[in-house]
Order: sequence, then C-alpha cells, then structure tokens
Amino acid sequence: MDHAKVLALHDRDLRERARPNGPGARVERTGGVVRQVADADGWNGILWADLDETDADAAIAEQIAYFTGLGRDFEWKLYGHDLPTDLGQRLTAAGFTPEPQETLMIGEIAALALDAELPDGIRLLPATDRAGVDLVADVHEKAFGSDSSRLRAGLLAQLTADPDTVVAVVALAGDEPVSAARMELVPGTQFAGLWGGGTVESWRGRGIYRALVAHRTRIAADCGYHYIQVDASDQSRPILERLGLAPLTTTTPYLYEP
Repeated sequence: MDHAKVLALHDRDLRERARPNGPGARVERTGGVVRQVADADGWNGILWADLDETDADAAIAEQIAYFTGLGRDFEWKLYGHDLPTDLGQRLTAAGFTPEPQETLMIGEIAALALDAELPDGIRLLPATDRAGVDLVADVHEKAFGSDSSRLRAGLLAQLTADPDTVVAVVALAGDEPVSAARMELVPGTQFAGLWGGGTVESWRGRGIYRALVAHRTRIAADCGYHYIQVDASDQSRPILERLGLAPLTTTTPYLYEP
C-alpha cells in the first residue's frame, strides 16, 4: 500500500469532500474550513482546514463564534500532518481542550488477515433496531466508562433513516452483552470506518475485539469497499497492526465548550 497516496485519498474523500455522517446533519464549506453542523445529539466539528500562519487564528475565531452562536460544543479534528504545524498550540490558546491522541490506521482490505474467529461461547447479534442499539450503548458505557446518550440517539437515527451506511454488532456470552462495535460505510468513497469497538473489562484479552474487526471488514469487502480506516487507541493499535493495518498519521480531538 502506498501510504502517501492513501493518506491523500483519505483527506480528499473523508475530510475535504466529506458527507454528513447522519440524518439531520449538514456539511458546510466556508473559506478554508469544512465543518459538520448537526443537532445537539450529533457530531459538530471541523473536518478539514486549508490554513497557514496568516489566516489560522482568524479561522479559529470564526468557528468559535459560529458554533457558540448555535449553542453547540464542537470538535476540531486535528491530524498530525495538518498545517500550520503549530495549529494545535493555536487551538489550545483559543480555549480548546485536547483529548488523548490516537493513530489513524488504514488497511487495504485485500491484504488483511481476516481469519480471526470468535472464542467459544461467544455469538454475534446484529444491532438493527432500538433493542440492539440499547445493547451497543450499554456495552459502550461499561467498556469506556462514558455516557452513551449521543451514541444511542445518533445510531438509532442512522439505522432508521439510512441503514445501508452503518453496521452495528454486539457480542454476547449467553445473553450477556460483552463487546460491541460499529462501522460507517461512506457512499461514493473506497473507505469504510471502524468505530466504537469496546469490550467489557472482564472479557478482554480473549480475541473478541480482533474477531469484531475481521467480521466488520469482511462485510465491507462484500459491499465493495477497498480500505478500512480506524482511529486507534494505544490499546487497539497493536491488534490492528497484526491484522495488517498501517499507521499513517496521528489524530487528536480538540474540544470547545461555549
């Protein structure tokens, strides 16, 4: 895989030419900035920016004023290769709070190792309705210790309005949900994104996460996608590298609360 070529394709198709990631959201292009605007349950933030030292501060101030006027928290999704090189420092100075850095990992599906299987006693349940979404959200809260109300509302809305663009699945031990994950299928691109893969702490280290990555990737291949993209934590990066995904750059969410 040509890393530079694939990273440029990712930036073009998923950032600069981004589509809304859910019903009720819209993508706007203003000056050198591409942003998504959604309701309070959706994702609001900056997807792409073509800035330099002369206009970055003004662009940051403009986005703060815009989202503050809407009463929205928002995220500036900063990648390691974005310019200007001190954009993260400028965001911090303007009042943004950086979240933990992750690694953008991409794999060419045809070259990945997709033979990972679920451990004995674990079965998969597709989440296609409210009951399934509740299971996904419950696992998310137990695995990550964070509120899942936005995930719950957004996933249910997407499954209802545009089910061909999202896949969600829950791993069950008997009737107990122990892991869950979802995948975004981006129409008109070669990319499917893996999101939200989490396993309840007592069930980690048994290969469930790896099997869910392989399961979703096989679905993406059947749907005609060529690449899998993941924003990987330090915990998931080694697993993804063993499957064949490559680290291309870093990504850091910078959050702003009016």
